[in-house]
Amino acid sequence: MRKPLFPLQYESGLNYDEVGHKNVANIPHEEVSRRIEDDEMQQLFSEMKPLSLKMCLQWMKSHRQEFSEKTGFAEIEVSSSAMLQHVFWRKTLKNLVVKRPLNTIIYLDQFLYTCNQKLEMGGYMWCNARTAQLKKETVLKDFPPGLNWVVYFFHYLWHRVCPRVHGLQKIYFGITKGKNRTMHRVEVIGRAYRAGFEVLDEEFRQGDYFLLLHKVKEPMRGDVPSEGPIVRLNRVGKGGEMIGVYKFRTMHPYSEYIQGYIYAHNGLQEKGKFSDDYRVNSWGKLLRSLWLDELPMVMNVLKGQMKLVGVRPLSRQYYGLYTPEMQQLRIRVKPGLLPPFYYEEHTPESLEEIQDSERRYLEAYLAHPVRTDIRYFFGIVKNILFKHKKSQ
Repeated sequence: MRKPLFPLQYESGLNYDEVGHKNVANIPHEEVSRRIEDDEMQQLFSEMKPLSLKMCLQWMKSHRQEFSEKTGFAEIEVSSSAMLQHVFWRKTLKNLVVKRPLNTIIYLDQFLYTCNQKLEMGGYMWCNARTAQLKKETVLKDFPPGLNWVVYFFHYLWHRVCPRVHGLQKIYFGITKGKNRTMHRVEVIGRAYRAGFEVLDEEFRQGDYFLLLHKVKEPMRGDVPSEGPIVRLNRVGKGGEMIGVYKFRTMHPYSEYIQGYIYAHNGLQEKGKFSDDYRVNSWGKLLRSLWLDELPMVMNVLKGQMKLVGVRPLSRQYYGLYTPEMQQLRIRVKPGLLPPFYYEEHTPESLEEIQDSERRYLEAYLAHPVRTDIRYFFGIVKNILFKHKKSQ
């Protein structure tokens, strides 16, 4: 995966003027343009970079005759896969510009899959959305203090909760046709990666969110995105077998598809976690601080896939950061609910220190399984109760 060119500042706390001017001034769009291998998309990207969404649409309308049939423009009315197929019937495109905000498209995953199918491998897609944070700032700004939070509460329930609740989805989309549905930036990126794209450029500008996507593979199929309160995440288990680990969802939907993107953007911080991991939502931080997020893993323990004490089950991406020696050592035993990370007197700060901590546990466990797990269990409980160690 290509490493993103610049760190994007998290949207929280930025008003439209700050978003509109600060990012435009700081993003090295010349570097992005040099990586775009198609002249027409390079022109589109360069010309529209400093413009608002309204100005972008006006520019495209007045300059459309300059572009070949290999660059397709999906109008605002194109809101479904069937309509997209109809507009570009029997056409394979090099570039695709989707004018309709992605958050207003009802079956967005299917729509993005169709966009992938219509593009050549290596093709580009320019799109936009209005994110949840930007909508929140709009509501709080447009209504008087006090009343604005009441309005936002009901806005959140209607436009963010109802589209995800089984039984309410048909009612919601039947009434709204998808208009004003809200998605976090993380979800938009995650859906794009799931559909076979990588993000070359993303930016908040004058109240809107812009994305330049690059087709790098076919869409993923047969997986279940994390949208409900309890999620089932694929993790590396004993023998290298992938197991479905249950957790309370503490991240925004579709977060699991952008681990590589977060790592390329931000790297790792102390304790081996992703630095500035904006995938974690506000109530997820609370659940983690109370050790409640991992409670559903008890189901994995009861199913025999995990044990009470052991190394934490890792995703393939994170597992790949370990040394080959530690990878082989890890898969000799079942992962555990209580990791040795919390047994140490001095909490490991780096990935190397975490691997050293896990190596000490695994070697001790392989020599004396029962004795080691009993010792680690009581040591971890003591640290949690008296040293206030928290789930990360």
